[in-house]
Amino acid sequence: MSKQYALVIDDERDIRELLSLMLGRMDLLVETAATVAEARERLAERRYALCFTDMRLPDGSGQEIIALIAAQYPEMPVAMITAYGNVDAAVDALKAGAFDFVSKPVDISVLRRLVQTALKLSEEKFSEKVSSSSKLIGDSAPMHELRATIAKVARSQAPVYVAGESGVGKELVARLIHELGPRSGAPFVPVNCGAIPSELMESEFFGHKKGSFTGAGADKDGLFHAAQGGTLFLDEVAELPIHMQVKLLRVIQEKAVRPIGARAEIGIDVRILSATHKNLARLVELGSFRQDLFYRINVIELRVPPLRDRREDIPQLAGRVLERLARDNGTAPARLEPGALAALLAYDFPGNVRELENVLERSVALCENNSIGIDDLRLLPRDRPAAASAESWANSPGANAQEFHSEHRAAPSTAHEAADDEDDDALPGDLAAAVAETERAAIMKALEATRWNRTSAAKQLGLTLRQLRYRLEKLGIE
Repeated sequence: MSKQYALVIDDERDIRELLSLMLGRMDLLVETAATVAEARERLAERRYALCFTDMRLPDGSGQEIIALIAAQYPEMPVAMITAYGNVDAAVDALKAGAFDFVSKPVDISVLRRLVQTALKLSEEKFSEKVSSSSKLIGDSAPMHELRATIAKVARSQAPVYVAGESGVGKELVARLIHELGPRSGAPFVPVNCGAIPSELMESEFFGHKKGSFTGAGADKDGLFHAAQGGTLFLDEVAELPIHMQVKLLRVIQEKAVRPIGARAEIGIDVRILSATHKNLARLVELGSFRQDLFYRINVIELRVPPLRDRREDIPQLAGRVLERLARDNGTAPARLEPGALAALLAYDFPGNVRELENVLERSVALCENNSIGIDDLRLLPRDRPAAASAESWANSPGANAQEFHSEHRAAPSTAHEAADDEDDDALPGDLAAAVAETERAAIMKALEATRWNRTSAAKQLGLTLRQLRYRLEKLGIE
């Protein structure tokens, strides 16, 4: 197999020679350039497996090189060489399309991991993997755009912030970014930041040594170690307390963690993806989320559209859900009557795809002759989801608390519970009992899955915390 070429662009001779020596030991053939003009000539003459460029050059900047490569040689990974601790430059490079960055003085172990990942990315036939994005169901314009964006950001190592309302499928998007990228063969580790008790967070994320605290009977690897070489997905990142935000920022900057009780830091090679249904920019303004961490994890923002913005996908989504339920139950797929489908198309789905799944699962249990009618859906009244409106408002860039409260002052949340009560009371006794038992089982399952964290369980069920409290009280669940 013929050797691969790397291009090093730096106006400092010592840096060019050092990187040439290091990369040569990794079995690469290295060519160098000291200016933007020389770099353009080299890029026009040969195909390189990867490229390193300094930030400042005599006749321009590394940003020009990154932009040139992104436009004319998109298959070539390029990494920025930055001064130690210059996080702003690294973030700018990633936003411009850089694959990753390496800080001076260059650490050989960090460089080796970066090169291995870059070469794997360069060798892959990326188009062959795009079919994995079929897991994102829908042929609407927003979904075509989302799939195209996922394909682009998957090639980068830049941190991605996945924004969107509860139930839109943020974890699925994160998994696709991982699967379509060069880290697909390594672990994808999702973690719900809202489900970990504050006092256990440091141990869970970074691990600990035996005897480092009461109850630490053995060494334990943390989540960063579990995701080594792969991707760590921080779901509900807005739930991280301030002290963990500080530690996470340092880990991202230094690419190293220190387990509790350890004397030295351990280098990590992990891509960070994060998500939340909350408005992080607003939380930064309020002082509950650190601005420096926000800019570090929000290098690339990817917004997942709510279901109401892609209603034309509902028939296809419903069909897939009904097929899955039929496989699980060992029966033929239930059929949606025209009136039921029309009702689904007209409904706003404050809980998005997750709510659609819940509605159909309930409907399959309630319907007769495997045919779902409009009454089987038991959709909430159209004016019901005031809490969902709050969530949509919270995700809007220009959210204004005064405008929201004036708009929704006449929509008390207790109306939600009253509507639930009226719906249940209207059912025949046996059916009401069956529905209550099904609801109890679903709530218990969510509570057990989240270790009885009611906030997390409510999110999993597509309910507000107030709605879940009401259901718990009504069903007698302590």
